[in-house]
Amino acid sequence: MHDLSGKHALITGASRGIGCAIAHTLAKAGAAVSLNFHTREDEAAALHREIEQAGGRSVTVRADVSRADEVARLVERARDAFGGVDILINNAGIASPTAIDRLTEADWNATIDTNLKSAFLVTQAALPDMRARHWGRLVFISSVAASVGGIVGPHYAASKAGMHGMMHYYAAHLAKEGITANAVAPALIETEMITNNPNARRDLIPVGRFGQPDEVASLVLEIVGNGYLTGQVLHLNGGWYLT
Repeated sequence: MHDLSGKHALITGASRGIGCAIAHTLAKAGAAVSLNFHTREDEAAALHREIEQAGGRSVTVRADVSRADEVARLVERARDAFGGVDILINNAGIASPTAIDRLTEADWNATIDTNLKSAFLVTQAALPDMRARHWGRLVFISSVAASVGGIVGPHYAASKAGMHGMMHYYAAHLAKEGITANAVAPALIETEMITNNPNARRDLIPVGRFGQPDEVASLVLEIVGNGYLTGQVLHLNGGWYLT
């Protein structure tokens, strides 16, 4: 396992699902973890206790990461707890399955703000720490929907595809400063987001099953531990999308 002792990881949307699994994995590898949540305070508190009881270090911070003022407070609180941010996992997101003829401008705006704008805001807020240290890891949790359209709607697919373009820009312009940027694009990971989507079916996945949050988390750990990997979209989709 990669040793992340002395590193500080900020994970957005950390209270459940993929974010929760990533938090556990990075904490186990030695990183201090700042756990962002928006509404799931009880789950965030439970995750914090589990990490601390296992000998790790964590702090929970409530923030709506689609709002610049709350992002500034989030990053400031994380710095107060563990110093500058070394590793940023942009994981916060929503998925509201909507038929094309029922999709509204409000649906579009909410999804773009939560899934894409938030990743921009938090990245911009955390980057000064990484640039000052000439070391950093940016990881964007995207989706197979960016490549195949998916089962949520065009608003969701667009938000995730936008992450790829943003990641590529950061990767190209920050590599010489010791900062890498990559995206993970999972497909149908067995979380609340999938179990609440009536369009999610195992037969869409060639391997015949949904993925597990821990499988995403283990890949994120490998990305964080590899300083030569940057500018890549890593597809973790059970064979749905073949590159």
